[in-house]
Amino acid sequence: MSVTNLEPEVQKIKRSDQIGKVISYFVLIAWALIALAPLFFTLVFSFKPVENAYTPPIFWPNPFTLENYKTVISTFDLFPRWILNSTFISIAVTGLQVIFCAMGGYAFARLRFPFKNTLFIVLLVSMMLPPQVTLIPHFLIVGPGVLRDLTIFGIKIPTGFGLLDSPMAVILPKIVAAFGIFMMTQFYKSIPKELEEAAFMDGLGRLGIFFRIILPISRTQLLTLGLLTFQGVWNEFLWPLIVLRTPEMFTLPIGLQWFRGEYYTLYSIVLAGSLFNTIPILILFFVFQRYFTRGIATTGLKG
Repeated sequence: MSVTNLEPEVQKIKRSDQIGKVISYFVLIAWALIALAPLFFTLVFSFKPVENAYTPPIFWPNPFTLENYKTVISTFDLFPRWILNSTFISIAVTGLQVIFCAMGGYAFARLRFPFKNTLFIVLLVSMMLPPQVTLIPHFLIVGPGVLRDLTIFGIKIPTGFGLLDSPMAVILPKIVAAFGIFMMTQFYKSIPKELEEAAFMDGLGRLGIFFRIILPISRTQLLTLGLLTFQGVWNEFLWPLIVLRTPEMFTLPIGLQWFRGEYYTLYSIVLAGSLFNTIPILILFFVFQRYFTRGIATTGLKG
């Protein structure tokens, strides 16, 4: 077939590629608009007066006001405390979960121990369980205990930690996550073993290899896991609602519920308060976006 006869086919391929790109861009733009719509309307309604929340226009705040933000900050003296509680809990859980998941992932990827494959399967199965299934066991272990009044030789044996209504009640069940261990295991399996063998030859032990070689080269994956963990803990509502009892211990998502009445909801004020909960996550995402994308893309899938 001559070059002249190939030109129509080449043109058809180029035309189909162009049509495919147009369709792809259209789908991506449409999806972006759908994804950004909640944030956009949250901004619009948070700048509208409460009495004008449901009146047109709905696409821009008219009249414009900052009273909702002043109300959020000034109405509750505990609002800064809620932000501080959320920050402390999120940072503590993120730091602990990153280091423990990294250690667990490295153990599954490199060490040999009894029932290793069985434990890894159990780990995968636990990822399929809805978190609501484990709420009661977690509550009993963190709080009053599985068995109350357990006595051995006249000595009362506690079966729970008794940490209800404290930050540790939120932190303790989340210091390790099955997804985090799985993610780090898959990444560590993709690291050449020659790096560790060379370190063994230089006299490093297993802990030295992990902290001096493995952790530095897994910064991107650790940062990705940290971002996912921080976002999940910062926005979590159900578990803190169950274990935290006094307003002084509330996290920000629970505290924002105080702006809702029994028979009504001041949506402009609630949405203004929710932005205090959203902005830190947005800032973290935009600052570490390239690390987050790289971590997801380069996490090994080696079996």
